[in-house]
Amino acid sequence: MSTFCLEVRGDFACFTRPEMKVERVSYDVITPSAARAVFEAILWKPALRWYVERIEVLRPIRWIALRRNEVGAVASTRLAQTAMRSGHGQLGLYVEDERQQRAGLFLRDVAYRLHARLDVLSDESPLKYREMFRRRASRGQCFHQPYLGCREFACAFRLLDDPGSEPAPEPIDAELGWTLFDLDFSDPSAPQPRFFRAQLRGGVLDVPAPDSPEVRG
Repeated sequence: MSTFCLEVRGDFACFTRPEMKVERVSYDVITPSAARAVFEAILWKPALRWYVERIEVLRPIRWIALRRNEVGAVASTRLAQTAMRSGHGQLGLYVEDERQQRAGLFLRDVAYRLHARLDVLSDESPLKYREMFRRRASRGQCFHQPYLGCREFACAFRLLDDPGSEPAPEPIDAELGWTLFDLDFSDPSAPQPRFFRAQLRGGVLDVPAPDSPEVRG
C-alpha cells in the first residue's frame, strides 16, 4: 500500500447532488468518487484500486449560477443496429431539435489537495505501479484529462512529494450532510450509490474506508 497526494485546481467544478434531478447543483466540496477519478485519469489498470483518504480545501467555497445548453436525448441503439445490418439508415442526432437550456449552481476557483492510497490486487510488484504513477504524475501525463465532476471542467494537477510543507488549507468548519461516497458495483447491472456524513474540520475532510459503518447504501 502507498499513499500519494495531488494538488488539483480548476476554474469551475460541479459535483452533482443526485437528489436535484434535472438541474445540476454541486456539493460544497469534491466528492471521494470524483477525487478517485482524478487519480484513475493518471493511472488505471484492472489490478489497481484507489482509495481516497483525505481531502483538503485550499480556497474559499465560492459559487456561480449559470444556464447551459444541453442535449436532451441520446442516439438510438436500435436505429444504429438497424443501420449496421442494412448498410444505411438515420444515425444523426440533431442538436437544434433536442437542445434544452438548464440552470446550474457550480463551484468556481477551486483547489484541493487529494490524498489517496494505491492498492495492487494482483501478485505483481506494488513498487512497479507506485513508480509508474509517480513518474506519470510528475510529468503531467494522463490517460485522459482529469476533470472536476463534469468533463467540461478540466483541472490542472501537481504531484506533491511533501504535502506537510505546503500551506495550510482554508480554515473552514462545516457540516456538509449526507454526501455521495461512491457507487457500489457489487451488481454491475445495477450499481448502487453509497453515502456518508461529511464534515469539514479546519478545511480537512477525512474520508471513511469503504467498509466503514459510516458509509451507508
